[in-house]
Amino acid sequence: MRCFKNIAQLIRTRRMNHPKGYSQSELSHLLGYKNGQFISNVERALCNIPLKMLKRVSEVLDIPSEELKNAILRDQEETLNNYLYNQKASKKDKDVSSTATDLAKSALAAELSATGTDGI
Repeated sequence: MRCFKNIAQLIRTRRMNHPKGYSQSELSHLLGYKNGQFISNVERALCNIPLKMLKRVSEVLDIPSEELKNAILRDQEETLNNYLYNQKASKKDKDVSSTATDLAKSALAAELSATGTDGI
């Protein structure tokens, strides 16, 4: 599962505490988006800020580049940990595992039938 919670929290906090008190819609417009849905999605940790927008976000919300970078890196690290250590097997992984199990069973059945035994 992808993680965007650190960047989401940073953007929301900086937007709400900014001296200009931008709404989600105002910030979206300043970033070149047509409505506030983009910032809403970012703040709910549904998506990340596109790389091409990072400098602009940094400028508009007065976020030091290093702070923005650190939030993104923490999200990336958590995402990697989710995929490497915590994530349940995906459907593809389950399908591959099922196929391998089915092939092993078929090979065993073929071997048993070729020897004329029932495996006992």
